[in-house]
Amino acid sequence: MKPELLVMHPQLQRTMDDLGDGFIMHPIWKAEDPDKLIKDVAANIRGIATSGSKGASAAFMDHFPNLEMIDSFGVGYDSIDISHAKSRGIVVTNTPGVLVEGVAEMGMTLLLSTTRRVAEGDRYVRAGRWAKDGDMPLGRSLAGKRLGIVGLGDIGSRLAELASAFKMKISYYGPNEKPAYPYPYQPNLVKLAQDSDYLMICCKGGEETRKLVGADVIEALGPEGMLINISRGTVVDEAALLAALQSGKLGFAGLDVFEKEPQVPAGFMELDNVVLVPHIGSATTETRIAMGDLVTENIRAYFSGKPVPTPVT
Repeated sequence: MKPELLVMHPQLQRTMDDLGDGFIMHPIWKAEDPDKLIKDVAANIRGIATSGSKGASAAFMDHFPNLEMIDSFGVGYDSIDISHAKSRGIVVTNTPGVLVEGVAEMGMTLLLSTTRRVAEGDRYVRAGRWAKDGDMPLGRSLAGKRLGIVGLGDIGSRLAELASAFKMKISYYGPNEKPAYPYPYQPNLVKLAQDSDYLMICCKGGEETRKLVGADVIEALGPEGMLINISRGTVVDEAALLAALQSGKLGFAGLDVFEKEPQVPAGFMELDNVVLVPHIGSATTETRIAMGDLVTENIRAYFSGKPVPTPVT
């Protein structure tokens, strides 16, 4: 009998085809009544394929008495109740490593789009303002600017390499100094913000980093400063960020993530000094194929009795 999997979000057809060979798939997004589907298949479900946005709470896991493993499509697993999974002996996996290039590229894209006013310029041209009002205000260069990175993990360190190619001066904050890297470590986040022109948020999400970047950090960047977030919306105090942008206490922001996705506070949309994108850091064909392949490898390995490639628990 093939193991049965509950699939929480749309996967690439390649992934669905690969898994369909050895598993019975229950794609929840295709169900007319998802609650009924869960009730009907609950006793048979041995695996869940979820994502960072869908997650798996303790209450959700407990719908499935025979659940053995959860695979998350993404590197972040803060939306999965890891403690509860451990208490039930449920194996949790994710897809680290394969997102690094895509997400780091998005960090640089937001940095360039914001400093060079790309999104604002697009709106300016489309509205006919170039011919009517003349040239836009000047943007700013990256060369010689100070970039503070919050979280020098795989993504943060790759982003530091990319930013260095633009002749930026790198320093970083995190729970621990990493002597293997050539960048100065700053153990005080407010001081890092004070000493940076741009602040890039790359750390992990979850309760331990919730609102790590508060009003004090945001305002320390100053009216010419810029905040870029490619981590999780929960890491930044979103209300404080919006207030600082509206009041001029912070100059600019580039945001790929939000606290209550896909809902975005309307105030951000009224500002020209903010670039907003819908959590697309890993949204390249190459990255999503690699993520899907790793999902397949984890699930196949577990149900074949082999060690999973990328375990969380």
